[in-house]
Amino acid sequence: MNNSQCAITDKRRRPTRIIRCIYVVGFMDLFGVSMIIPLLSHHVKDLGASPTVAGIVGSTYGVLQLFSSTVVGSWSDVVGRRYSLLTCLLLSAFGYGLLGLSSSIALFMLARIPVGLFKHSLSICRALLSDLVSEKERPLVMGHFNAASSVGFILGPVVGGYLTEHEGGFYLSSFFCASIFLLNTGLVWMLPWSETLNHHTDTIANTNTKTSNSYDGLNSSPHNCSDKKQIRHQNAFVVRSQADRGWSWMDMSLFQPAWRQLTSVWIQICMLASSDMWDLFLVRLLMAVAIMLYYSNFSLAMEERFHLKPKVTGYLISYSSTLGALAGCLVGPVTHLYGNNMSALLLHSTVLTCTVIFLYATALSVWQVLLTSTFFTISTTIGRTCITDLELQHGGSQASGTLIGAGQSVTAVGRVLAPLLSGLAQEFSPCGPPSLGVVLALVAVGLLLVRTPKWDRITKVKYNSD
Repeated sequence: MNNSQCAITDKRRRPTRIIRCIYVVGFMDLFGVSMIIPLLSHHVKDLGASPTVAGIVGSTYGVLQLFSSTVVGSWSDVVGRRYSLLTCLLLSAFGYGLLGLSSSIALFMLARIPVGLFKHSLSICRALLSDLVSEKERPLVMGHFNAASSVGFILGPVVGGYLTEHEGGFYLSSFFCASIFLLNTGLVWMLPWSETLNHHTDTIANTNTKTSNSYDGLNSSPHNCSDKKQIRHQNAFVVRSQADRGWSWMDMSLFQPAWRQLTSVWIQICMLASSDMWDLFLVRLLMAVAIMLYYSNFSLAMEERFHLKPKVTGYLISYSSTLGALAGCLVGPVTHLYGNNMSALLLHSTVLTCTVIFLYATALSVWQVLLTSTFFTISTTIGRTCITDLELQHGGSQASGTLIGAGQSVTAVGRVLAPLLSGLAQEFSPCGPPSLGVVLALVAVGLLLVRTPKWDRITKVKYNSD
């Protein structure tokens, strides 16, 4: 069967109904979460917390996410997407329900623990989408999923603000959010998972055949031998973890012995730690911090630099959020325009992001800020999809949960570093945080210029015989 016939077969077998349901899960997930996020700081202060205590309580979620993202992602590779997704949704619903009962700071912090540990439903959804589609279709599907999730993040604060106007509004919003997660749990439970499992089994067989053919098709020149070793090293943790687990994806269950699950999770994380993917994760960290520095003092900078009222700044933020949702639909066409060369697309989107942050830091009028916000939103949306896709390409899609979880952990590190760096930079100027962001983005561009040729060579050798 030639490549065109394989592409037609993959498209026909792609479980479109399940993919659309996952889009709905992503939308409802961020819809519920975004109802609560703007209200948390106000509620913890109403409970009598000092600014320092409020900061400590607020950081609990981020710290837990930092350590749990990779573990839960790897666990989803071990027990399967269905069981891990259901568990995360149920425990998140429990956490938000407990938040609705929080009448003290201690109970508030206790409610944040299950959410911080298990609020990884979006990461598991992305891993599931990666299981269900081919490598060429992955950027398109991921872009649509991000767009659907962004729409939920736009609408959630509106509903949350409306509910807050009623008596006990925070508690009402928390219970409503918990109900949304329970509804998501029911939707995930009713999905036709047998189709998903069959499709994933076919994908594994095709992937193993392609990998074997690409190895056999390599000639014995020193250059290609080096690339061959590089490919095997990058994908080693996928192949070895499959062999060490000793069972197929269809046999995965939440009720496997705990020691077996823990051993498998540890093996996958160790294989990832020993793989040659530090450059991708470093680029993700640098750009995550740069982007967060752009947003860190946006409202304050608009007030100090252009004397804008908070209401107008809110319109600017809403405009960017809406544009971000629409930009998710551009990922597929742009990827097709680049011939699925994700490394080149990541380099160009990073250069554009760096340029736009510089123009924002030196903007002389609000109209310049509006223009830079437009291109900034588009470039960052495309860049996030590119870096995730490259991680899956180089790490192996069969361990997508581990890879995506590790990426989320790296981003969580950025969330810890960005406020500290932003505070230090603001001591010098309101333009300090974005200026520092430009420096970090330039470092990421330099790293990409050095590593992109190597990634392209490895990808070319990997698929040489396709």
